[in-house]
Amino acid sequence: MLSRRKAAAVALGLATALTVSGCAVGGGSGTSDGTITLHMVESLTNPARTAVLKTLIGQFEKQNPKIKVDLISPPTEQADQKIQQMLQSGSGIDTMEVRDITAGPWSTNGWIYDMSKELKGWSGWDALTDNAVKYAKDAKGRTYYIPYGFYGLSLYYRTDLVSEAGFSAPPASWDDLLKQATAIQDPDKRRYGYAFRGGTNANSNAVAVIEAYVADKIDRDNGFKLTDGKTIFSAPEALTALETYFKLFKKASPPSSVAWGYPEMVEGFSNGSTAFLLQDPEVIATVGESKSITTKQWTTAPLLTGPSGKAVQPVATAGWGIASGSKHKAEAVKLVEFLSEGDAATTFDKKNSLVPILKSSADDTFYKTGAWASYVKMTENPDTYITVTQPRNSSWWTEWIQKSDSEIQKVLLGKMTPKELLAGWDTYWTEKWKSQ
Repeated sequence: MLSRRKAAAVALGLATALTVSGCAVGGGSGTSDGTITLHMVESLTNPARTAVLKTLIGQFEKQNPKIKVDLISPPTEQADQKIQQMLQSGSGIDTMEVRDITAGPWSTNGWIYDMSKELKGWSGWDALTDNAVKYAKDAKGRTYYIPYGFYGLSLYYRTDLVSEAGFSAPPASWDDLLKQATAIQDPDKRRYGYAFRGGTNANSNAVAVIEAYVADKIDRDNGFKLTDGKTIFSAPEALTALETYFKLFKKASPPSSVAWGYPEMVEGFSNGSTAFLLQDPEVIATVGESKSITTKQWTTAPLLTGPSGKAVQPVATAGWGIASGSKHKAEAVKLVEFLSEGDAATTFDKKNSLVPILKSSADDTFYKTGAWASYVKMTENPDTYITVTQPRNSSWWTEWIQKSDSEIQKVLLGKMTPKELLAGWDTYWTEKWKSQ
């Protein structure tokens, strides 16, 4: 959940990014010999991922010698804000990473291009999974991005620390997690139970625990609603869920995690200081490269369940789209198609540990072993690990993230109670839906 990770960028940072990348007004630039340069911006940046993208871009350029691609890789915490500023300006950007949480606001503002006309006869459609096709088209059949993969939460855990603490198996429920993380916590040894998410996108994990506690009455088509039409935040179980969740911070997390976002959470687990981490599959590759813990010391377990013994897995995705202001849309579509099919799509998904977009991956042993086994278990048990769609395409999603993250901070700092937080979230979503 999937997921994962933004902070506001200052204007100077944007100006620097544009200057360094040599961005031209109106998007891609051209040369006297007919070669054009596409400016491409990624969002969920990390060094290993950027290296993979550059390799794939090199292959694309070899196949298309008259197209060059300038990859811009802002720091993850600033990336979406930078992309938004570039889109607003109408210049300096052709192809960019579009996430399910940014697609709604950006398309509503007319900043991203509908590729449906160009992709109508694309042969790659037949190779995509049903989920990939579903998320590539909105309710009106418009294609603002092609998913490059899917995110889904699982529990990363230290097998050695769980065993040393006297437990024979990893946590299965949120209550189990609190129990085990508290037992492992030992600040004197700089050992902490849980990599808590208190900073950017803190709302995502808080919502995950609430959804688990209301699993029996959740609306699968709108993970923020109950089947009776009320918000999940109005349910009595939501308060119990958050009380358990915030105990994880107080009793079993590093004090500094009050400000942790995606990078800090992953680093806290990868460097061996925390025993548990709730994150997307892309982290499998990142933790696998750790020099502080070996592959024998960690693996993953399925998403944590609530009191009913069920968990709720939000479907999260991201992909490649095109800026409305691009002057080279045909070439940009070529790049999106290349990254969304064949070896390029397979390589990107495997290297970044993403749930794949190609049907052919179903028979690939890569996705059936090791840390991926928990995802297979969840897929094979859909009645226990329920899949829902969250309202991430809402035009106010960015506003929601900012509001919810700031209010979680208030709870962590003792300036707001969980009950007050839930009342505010319930009112917020109820009013937003009424205004539609």
